[in-house]
Amino acid sequence: MSGGAFSDQEGRTHDRLIAGDDFDGQLARFRADGWSVDQIYPADEPHTAILSRSDDRVRLSSRVDFEEPGVKLPDFHPGFVLTRAADDGGAGRAGMLYRDLIPGRLGGRYIASHITITKGGPVDDWVHYHSVALQMICVRSGWVRVVYEDQGDPFVMQAGDLVLQPPYIRHRVLESSPGLEVIEVGCPSVHKTYGDHAMVLPHGTDPDRLFSGQRFLRHRAAGTGWTPWGGGEAQETDMARATAGLANVRTVRPTGSAPIRFPAHDGELVFGFVVAGSARLEAAKPHDLGSGDAFVIPPAEQWAIMGATSDFRLLHVTSALMPAQIPEARVESA
Repeated sequence: MSGGAFSDQEGRTHDRLIAGDDFDGQLARFRADGWSVDQIYPADEPHTAILSRSDDRVRLSSRVDFEEPGVKLPDFHPGFVLTRAADDGGAGRAGMLYRDLIPGRLGGRYIASHITITKGGPVDDWVHYHSVALQMICVRSGWVRVVYEDQGDPFVMQAGDLVLQPPYIRHRVLESSPGLEVIEVGCPSVHKTYGDHAMVLPHGTDPDRLFSGQRFLRHRAAGTGWTPWGGGEAQETDMARATAGLANVRTVRPTGSAPIRFPAHDGELVFGFVVAGSARLEAAKPHDLGSGDAFVIPPAEQWAIMGATSDFRLLHVTSALMPAQIPEARVESA
């Protein structure tokens, strides 16, 4: 059905609202008919989009009662979370499958997703950007070719590589290997994705440019050394510098049978994803961990990894106290 006026991100009012249960089918039909996606949300199982063709605009939604995402960050609700590995995932943007790693989203403050592209080849993506406070992506397996604003030519990310996507940076996923798996962590859990149909990527080279106070980061696992950390070893990243202290990311592995101990965190998010291997998580109570499991530890709590297998690898993500809202779009030279 259709009807009802709506306003787009520029505040312009339009009178074509198309509502129905078949959002994916409607979106595919409009795009096949030459319409472009100007805005879509959420990233996992999207249900609302604004599309344009020439001077005409339309809003598609299967959740007309859903509150439109704003710039204010939801309140942080800490808690312990343990999510077991699973093969299923919901349909997301650009044909990607999303598995929710933090059900409940800690009050809507954070989202972590295990994203898969099963077939590989060219990805049905377009130049876009996100209204976020924080967003990072790490490749678990396979490879993906991507391109980012001001970061030169397209490049390939391999297993263990990660990027920080600063707020509002234009980018596009070009192609992937079959069975690509990535882990994405972001704040807030629901945000708007905007299409930029005017920008053609690649577009410029200015690797130190600031996007709303953050720098793009490309971490390459190959050639990055391991250093002692907590009784094991860690492969560190430059995430703290790139985010101006908002986040940190490392990959942790054992060096033998000794436990890996993690200090209490004085920020917000403490997230772990088991990239490979198995171990026992010692938190408020013990939990066996296997490949593909994910967990969240409340801040101010100490915890440890015990009995890790030699192939155990843990993606460890932490965040500081976050600002009250998503930063304004701002691009400037460093």
